[in-house]
Amino acid sequence: MKMRILIAGLCIWALSGCEKLLSPDPENFKSIEQMYTDASYAQGFLVNAYRSIPGSYDNSEYATDDAVTNQRSNGYLQMATGTWTAANNPVNLWQNNYGAIQYINLFLENVDKVKWAEDEAAAQLFNRRMKGEAYGLRALFLYYLLRNHGGVTADGKLLGVPIITEFQTKDSDFNQSRATFEDCVAQINDDLDRAEEHLPYEYNNISSPAQIPERFSSITNNVETYNRVMGEYSRLLFNGLIAQSFRARTALLAASPAFLGSSNPNFWADAANTSAEIIKYKGGPNALPANGFTYYTNAAEIDALSGGINPPEIIWRENISSINTTQEAQNFPPSLFGTGFMNPTQNLVEAFPMANGYPINDNSNSGYNPNNPFAGRDPRLATYIIYNGSTAGVSNSVIYTGSTAGRENGDGINIRETSTRTGYYMKKRLRMDVNVDPASTTGKAHYNPRIRYTEIYLLYAEAANEAWGPTGDGGNGFSAYDVIKAIRRRAGVGTSNGDQYLEECKNDPVKMRELIRNERRLELCFEGFRFWDLRRWKLDLNETARGIDVNGSSYTPVQVESRTFQDFMNYGPIPYSEILKFSNLQQNKGWN
Repeated sequence: MKMRILIAGLCIWALSGCEKLLSPDPENFKSIEQMYTDASYAQGFLVNAYRSIPGSYDNSEYATDDAVTNQRSNGYLQMATGTWTAANNPVNLWQNNYGAIQYINLFLENVDKVKWAEDEAAAQLFNRRMKGEAYGLRALFLYYLLRNHGGVTADGKLLGVPIITEFQTKDSDFNQSRATFEDCVAQINDDLDRAEEHLPYEYNNISSPAQIPERFSSITNNVETYNRVMGEYSRLLFNGLIAQSFRARTALLAASPAFLGSSNPNFWADAANTSAEIIKYKGGPNALPANGFTYYTNAAEIDALSGGINPPEIIWRENISSINTTQEAQNFPPSLFGTGFMNPTQNLVEAFPMANGYPINDNSNSGYNPNNPFAGRDPRLATYIIYNGSTAGVSNSVIYTGSTAGRENGDGINIRETSTRTGYYMKKRLRMDVNVDPASTTGKAHYNPRIRYTEIYLLYAEAANEAWGPTGDGGNGFSAYDVIKAIRRRAGVGTSNGDQYLEECKNDPVKMRELIRNERRLELCFEGFRFWDLRRWKLDLNETARGIDVNGSSYTPVQVESRTFQDFMNYGPIPYSEILKFSNLQQNKGWN
């Protein structure tokens, strides 16, 4: 295949992050054939795909009942209040993901011709690993396309997106029809199968030939060679554990009410069994790290990270960002020199139970006092949300969020453009030892998670409850009840009374479903899940976002922001520009 690629705009950017050069010299053009002798150039196609992975902290909570933002021009705010169209879609991943798939397909078509190393065994291992990464990444991008753009058409068909497994040239037929949802799921799983065949479960150094996985031992028995390719040096790259996680995510999506069809009766069990393998690998329901729910602020743990090592809570993460203040500058209250972007809602605050495990609306058992609403609550409330009277920042400053009490320092509700609109500020994702005072700025190390073990545990609980009920284990040795008990105990919920509310739920699959969904809401808040969970569960998207104005002992409810989603918006649109260009593309129902 003869082709000329603009290396200044493509490979230089992919490999080094340099800006695109607008007028490249002729020597900056490279042919595909140069991949075969330039391993770094070849690997650049995969590097570019990695850089296209959708971010975890997407702030899509702004379009849910969990949060609003004081950024009035924010795309998610506009989406939630009536401007979401097929031409104006903040969650559009079409161009990004198909662009990444193009890179991957080009790489896969040429990978076997690349001279990866002088040593033949190392060259074979590099070939295996990078093929595995490519297949895994292609599955990842198709998963996100399916989540964001799959849906039901006007004639009632459940469709996914076009499946593209070959590099498209200028002569290719781009007018491709959407595959069925089931075919997309099958393609994702097929690519994940290939990824797992080519990759180790995790990238760890070994000390003896006996530790080399069987599928690689036919290539080498040399420990140094294996470690060079499949060892610690490759951490943070796609691996078998990540592949298993995306298999579980895909099965959960397929099993969810918005996508589950009569032809897919086993998807709940599939999702449960797939995630169960990860839980077994971790060590069982009680193996979640005790500090896992504060992963973002475990200062000593974060500061000690190096060499691609993951904290015990993390399956996959982005690179460490050192001496960073971005999250804090965006989300601290004004008195801490932040711009308070993420404003948690009263809706979310009310979802946190009491410390004894009972929902606050259980008047007989909870002990909730509306005149002292933050007392005796689930410890995660104070950990994840700044409310009136909370302390925050390097000096443990008291934050007053009322329209009167917080007027002087600007933290009060609707005092200024950077003030909260709900009476709350986000605390999760932030390190309290960061100082964004312009006179004495102090940054700290941060990382963004891509997959947490807690997500997988919650995935299992949801799927297992639907497949086998609260206490059924499907032969895995643990149930939804076991997992939720471990998660709540770790958070300090129900520890004083044997978690009596959980004991009530374990005899009722419907009640357990609601508890599991609520635990997922709390544990994964502000991590980009709620927007998609509401849609796949086909729940009400139009719950008005509420707040509270606290001044002394006065608690005044505030209606903050109405939602104007329509029923068909459980599914996102195919981009309008693509519908105009390609006659074979069917739009999802309701989108013009």
